[in-house]
Amino acid sequence: MEGLSTRQNSILEYIQRFMKESGFPPSIRDIQEQLHISSTSVVAYNLKKLEERGLISRTDKVSRGIRLPVVEASVALSNSMRRVGLVGTIAAGQPIPVPDERDSDEFVDVPGELAPSRIKDVYALRVKGNSMIDALIADGDIVLLRYQNNADNGQMAAVRVIDRNEVTLKKIYFEGNQVRLQPANPTMDAWYEQAANVEVQGRVVGVVRSMA
Repeated sequence: MEGLSTRQNSILEYIQRFMKESGFPPSIRDIQEQLHISSTSVVAYNLKKLEERGLISRTDKVSRGIRLPVVEASVALSNSMRRVGLVGTIAAGQPIPVPDERDSDEFVDVPGELAPSRIKDVYALRVKGNSMIDALIADGDIVLLRYQNNADNGQMAAVRVIDRNEVTLKKIYFEGNQVRLQPANPTMDAWYEQAANVEVQGRVVGVVRSMA
């Protein structure tokens, strides 16, 4: 974009690509590592310049507080809406019982950009709790998940604790015979389960934020 440095263009393009693929913004650390920038302070400086140009907005004291106001509005308008089944509630906090059925008569309409083309593989759950607040997923938001029984380290997933038949929304890390379920909230601790007692039920592919 005219008037931006090469680095600022690279950062803006990375943010746009990351949000398109993930449905939520990158952290400053993500930007630093992926673009091989020397420090997070350099990233912060360039984000400030992008914010001054009105190309992004930021929420203070939130690790993933970047917004793309112009891009988000154009995406919402330019993509056809898709209907995804809203099948229950998922805890972003302590686990709660897993929904009995994935089929539902309730639906949520989302921009096509947030829902992959294979819509039959995507379902929606309403979030209860604030353990993922630093990933910009708050109580009352709706997460879109792709049906799958695996996830990579650090990905957000719906995870079922088998012996209690309960499900939670967390970042997942595989550590030997254990699985670490990591909240994105500095006031909350991670907890561990035996790998054999954990079942991935879907990976987060998008977020529909509550306006309440």
